[in-house]
Amino acid sequence: MLPDLSAEVTSRLRESFESTGYDADGVVEVLGPQAHAALGRGEPEPGRRAAADAGTLGTLVRLFLLGDPATRTEVDAAFKGFAVDDAVAAGVLRADGESFRAGLDIRPYGDDEGSWWVIADLDSDQRGGPVPADHVLGVGHASISLARATSRRAVGTLLDLGTGCGVQALHASRHAGRITATDLSERALALARGTFLINGLDVTTARGEWFGPVRGRRFDQVVCNPPFVVGPPRVDYTYRDSGLAGDDASALVVRQMPAFLNENGVGQLLASWVHRRGEDWADRVAGWLPKGGVDAWFVQRDVADPALYVGTWLRDAGVDPRGPEGRAKASAWLDWFAENDVEGIGFGFVTLRRTDTEHPEVVCEDLRHAYDDPLGPETGAWLDRVAWLRANGSAEKLLATRFAVPDTVVLEDVSAPADEGWESVVRRLHRTDGPGWQHELDEVATALLAGCRGVLTLEDLITLLAYAHDLPQEPLTEAALGVVRDLVRHGMVVPA
Repeated sequence: MLPDLSAEVTSRLRESFESTGYDADGVVEVLGPQAHAALGRGEPEPGRRAAADAGTLGTLVRLFLLGDPATRTEVDAAFKGFAVDDAVAAGVLRADGESFRAGLDIRPYGDDEGSWWVIADLDSDQRGGPVPADHVLGVGHASISLARATSRRAVGTLLDLGTGCGVQALHASRHAGRITATDLSERALALARGTFLINGLDVTTARGEWFGPVRGRRFDQVVCNPPFVVGPPRVDYTYRDSGLAGDDASALVVRQMPAFLNENGVGQLLASWVHRRGEDWADRVAGWLPKGGVDAWFVQRDVADPALYVGTWLRDAGVDPRGPEGRAKASAWLDWFAENDVEGIGFGFVTLRRTDTEHPEVVCEDLRHAYDDPLGPETGAWLDRVAWLRANGSAEKLLATRFAVPDTVVLEDVSAPADEGWESVVRRLHRTDGPGWQHELDEVATALLAGCRGVLTLEDLITLLAYAHDLPQEPLTEAALGVVRDLVRHGMVVPA
């Protein structure tokens, strides 16, 4: 049964939440930073203590964030004009003896510009058992990761494909003129519409499989958090399982997304891919792309071994891997991996841009190291740099360009004891912002970059280097052009 999240119900909820201060800042204020951080780690007791004497805001925190019961008197006071029985009838609350508990997961969620409310289903901890097949996931690690990796440049039209509870569309409302959100799940769309209504957002919704609901349309930007879990072709939970075998769901989105982008439109998604014995993952994912017309950047953030992968996803759904159900599912899953020579499962982000060039850029990079900056701004900058190289990357134009090294780039020089003092063994260039790229350099390349101060052209610098190091200029030029192209692509050298 679908909850009633009509305009009237969501309006009354919003009034109650606003009057009690149930928003992102209000929750942090009532809990305090330590209890709030503990709650994020799945440790509710500090938050329970902090909310106990926090009045009506504490009641909402206990109901929706801690999963605790509240009395009718407490709920009446917190909901201010939204009768308890009406809230139960709408599915927002559920009766539990003489007390009441949350019927839905409704929690504040914010960014640097403000706070929203997100409506989703109760997770397995709140339910006290496994979630149902049509479970609608709330704000999770995957959705936050995609939000942080998404470019936020202003666009006219945006498609949120597989919206779930609507998290990506919320973020899109900051920079997109018109938003369309689709999902296969009727329940997901019902909760997403509630999320949009309670936040006062005008989002067009449509139900259907993959790109079916928007067939024939194009968008300036497409974001997608698909059911990317890799495994046998079955659907245990609609939020994670596509019914396609292996990584075919990610492949389908990558293959079809460019057809739904306007010229120079950008598509971004989370994706998973298998690491098969004897196969390079980069060749695999690059093979998903349509022939020509698409710049693509595949970023691998993690690789999990099959046993860890299976156990993680079983627990995510509230299934105990030690119980009969968990053992049976794990066995079938691991059998499938073994039969298909799967040694690992890669996970990361894909950025696509539709372009009319005959020579699109396709790059697959392993970025498994830790970095703090969100990837979103870097995706837009990466596409800008690719476009600049396409227009200016010929040898003639690069040699005529004056380059500079940004202030965020530093050189690490590691030396070892030698017969005549210290001898340099590693020279490594670091970007201290963005994804923290690193490039190892030899002595000549280090000297070349030392001269990149926006004064001399690249050709002049190479001429000076050839003379200073007594090197032939032609091979030095060829080597320098390759190094500079790589460093420009990673934002470690910029046109002055």
